[in-house]
Amino acid sequence: MSSYDFRPLAAEDLPLVRHWLLQPHVARWWGDVDEEMAAIATIFDDPHVDAFLMLLDGRPVGYFQAYDPNAEAGHPFAGEPAGTLGLDLSIGEAALIGKGHGSAFIRRFAETAFARGVPRLVTDPNPDNPASIRAFEKAGFERRWVRDVPPFGPVQFMTCDAPAAKVAP
Repeated sequence: MSSYDFRPLAAEDLPLVRHWLLQPHVARWWGDVDEEMAAIATIFDDPHVDAFLMLLDGRPVGYFQAYDPNAEAGHPFAGEPAGTLGLDLSIGEAALIGKGHGSAFIRRFAETAFARGVPRLVTDPNPDNPASIRAFEKAGFERRWVRDVPPFGPVQFMTCDAPAAKVAP
């Protein structure tokens, strides 16, 4: 059975992330690689964003970030419950796509986030990216709406709420 873990992104990981962003299966869904890398480099100084490498059996295979949509003035997903986290991720290795790893990483992150008290997770894959939408659905996310959201373009907004607390009888 595979293990799915996360390691905080370090400056020395940036060349690997850049390599992944240049892969055709990733580049299609991200913007200009230089602009994306400049944005990712600012994460180290942003207390409202956490970036990680996704580790499959201890080996880095993708990029993952969690952010507070309520922390940025004018963010299109502001207004979600306090403590909500937005998620973005990409599996960097094409050979790993379509094998259930994406949903496994999402589930793993969700479990730890909900255990820490995060009330909701949100994401916004492109509506033309059925593999990403399917991975989030397999991990418990529900489709909410589709619309054009500047500056991101068209998005399929999805949410996943923390399980209700179990009340002892």
